[in-house]
Amino acid sequence: MKKSSESQDLLRALPSVDRLLQHPVLAALSKSIPHATLVRAARSVLEEQRQHIRLGKTAQSEQALAEAIWEQATQAAQPHLTSAVNATGIILSTNLGRAALPESAVQAILTIARGHCTLEVDRETGRRGSRQTGVRHLLMELTGAEDALVVNNNAAAVYLTIHTLAAGREVIISRGQLVEIGGAFRMPDIIRQAGAILIEVGTTNRTRLSDYENAIGPGTALILRCHPSNFKIVGFTEEAPLPDLAALARQHELPLVDDVGSGCLLDTSSLGLPHEPSLTESLQAGSDLVMGSGDKLLGGPQAGLLIGRADLIARLRRSPLMRVLRPGKLTLSALEAVLRLYLDTETALQQIPTWRYLLRDLPTLKRLAQQLQRRLKSSIPPKTGWQFQVIPTHAEIGGGSLPGETLPSFGVLIHLSAMSAEDLARALRQGEPAIFSRLEGSGVLLDMRTIEPHEISLITGCLKTLCDEHASQKV
Repeated sequence: MKKSSESQDLLRALPSVDRLLQHPVLAALSKSIPHATLVRAARSVLEEQRQHIRLGKTAQSEQALAEAIWEQATQAAQPHLTSAVNATGIILSTNLGRAALPESAVQAILTIARGHCTLEVDRETGRRGSRQTGVRHLLMELTGAEDALVVNNNAAAVYLTIHTLAAGREVIISRGQLVEIGGAFRMPDIIRQAGAILIEVGTTNRTRLSDYENAIGPGTALILRCHPSNFKIVGFTEEAPLPDLAALARQHELPLVDDVGSGCLLDTSSLGLPHEPSLTESLQAGSDLVMGSGDKLLGGPQAGLLIGRADLIARLRRSPLMRVLRPGKLTLSALEAVLRLYLDTETALQQIPTWRYLLRDLPTLKRLAQQLQRRLKSSIPPKTGWQFQVIPTHAEIGGGSLPGETLPSFGVLIHLSAMSAEDLARALRQGEPAIFSRLEGSGVLLDMRTIEPHEISLITGCLKTLCDEHASQKV
């Protein structure tokens, strides 16, 4: 009974929200953080304090409560999306936003975002036009396609196509191509949700042309081919060549739809990289509709690209789903800027970050790693316990492109005797800017393949701040 009475006394003694917000610790925050955010943080902290008291724990001082409110309100006021340094070596990291945009695309977004734009107006007539005009003509010019369409991502392109061309009918696809993409979205689920009947042919590792031919019947709407862009099956494998599959589809007057995944516009083999199917290659092999992503090997914003036969694209364009799946003005402005770079291949290779990262040579990577090492050693004395070592390593392409392939690279391996690698990596992620690394043995590795030269100073400054904070805590 006495304990319950003490708890009630402590609960009644808790300061009010208004009183806490007048505390000197929070006074300065009222000028930079909305009052409503401070109130929510204060209520949350007080409720947490009440729970502690009911559990028999000691009540905190007003100073401690004010500091807790300060921390919670400051965190709540920070945007969820912030810039980050990608030191993972994963060129197309889905978690870090995949493709970094070229400067021309960034400037295009800024220009369009600052005011009104000619999104859906014909400047000649002053009447309503199409938001797709710019990207449509560029995709047609770059690929030789009869027509083109853009939606908000590649999964949407698949869904729109299946729903429009095959709802209530059968879609034939190889078992080895029933992929699962990020976020546990599976190709079979997308096909069924789009209203089609899934017909699996062949086996996981071997699907012959005859498997497709035997599955074709009165209810067949189309043949779907899906490039397994985030995994690789090796060994005893077989798949029907795309030209043969296209000939079979034409023989039965069926559309052949090919999801190439990465949205590549260049011949990767000619650049010294493993082969990755391109939009143009698939079209030339006989596909009727080809789709791919805008934010993978294309190096642009998130988008779903559709190219192919004019009659099929026209059907997709007329679908009511296009209102749901259409891209916004910022996506279109960035995508148009990126596509314009591909009008000259050398310009694309030099200005699109994805291609720069892919094609960086080892001497350049080693030189960048040595430069970062020198900067860190000059900023952080050896006596502090930090060690910086340049080592050879391997980077990944990522983003569902060139699965299983790695690229040789160089990085800087960081050791701190008084801190575990996991704690150091966490501290780097929580810094300003957020630096994402990877664990390598008992150290933290910064892979230079995905680090821009100007980010070396940012990394150095962040690690210097961590070093100073670590030193002050020891004192």
